[in-house]
Amino acid sequence: MGLSFTTISASGPNGSVIHYHPKKETNRRINDKEIYLCDSGAQYLDGTTDVTRTLHFGEPTEFQKEAYTRVLKGQLSFGSTVFPAKVKGQVLDTVARKALWDVGLDYGHGTGHGVGHFLNVHEGPMGVGIRLMPDDPGLQANMFISNEPGFYQDGEFGIRVEDIVQIVPGQVAHNFSNRGALTFKTITMCPKQTKMIKKELLSDAEVRLLNSYHQQVWDTLSPILSREGDEFTLSWLKKEVQPI
Repeated sequence: MGLSFTTISASGPNGSVIHYHPKKETNRRINDKEIYLCDSGAQYLDGTTDVTRTLHFGEPTEFQKEAYTRVLKGQLSFGSTVFPAKVKGQVLDTVARKALWDVGLDYGHGTGHGVGHFLNVHEGPMGVGIRLMPDDPGLQANMFISNEPGFYQDGEFGIRVEDIVQIVPGQVAHNFSNRGALTFKTITMCPKQTKMIKKELLSDAEVRLLNSYHQQVWDTLSPILSREGDEFTLSWLKKEVQPI
């Protein structure tokens, strides 16, 4: 039905501005020398989207690849964590930041915000971040939140990887003294650029998580693209979801 917020389309140093919006004074051409970050969303009758992907169309530097990989590690770890029902979102924030913190990196925004059903793209009262949220009722089944760690090198580039996740029942050996176990199910179906990854920084479990996600993206989107006869996008998708 329309955009859910103004698209953040940011190349090079513009990407280091967390809520950058394109304007005539700051516009830059997208090129193969700089990182490109795109954060976009739309309103559909059955919900709201908010997704960010970070891409490089040339050869990223070693530091850019390390930063991207550590952001991705945090996103994979957060998206697969199991936690007790009604735990405050702030408790989980460190899960997404640890891989960055391990080498002295961080990001200056929250890890997750509520997403409404064709309402506001940022909705409380729950959330995941460093900032105290005294009205947070705790995370509960069937809430939808974002999973969006990032890293921003001032004046040079920005990295963010964002999915929407649904809170669903989790499976663990014990049940938190009958409080109930919860985890996240990723709803967003969009490839994550593997060219930016330093595979040696990923654990075997993280590699499996990423490859499994990309298989799910292929299984979900390829039949739709085939029905639409969109061979161009289908060939791109097939390349992007190859296992690492």
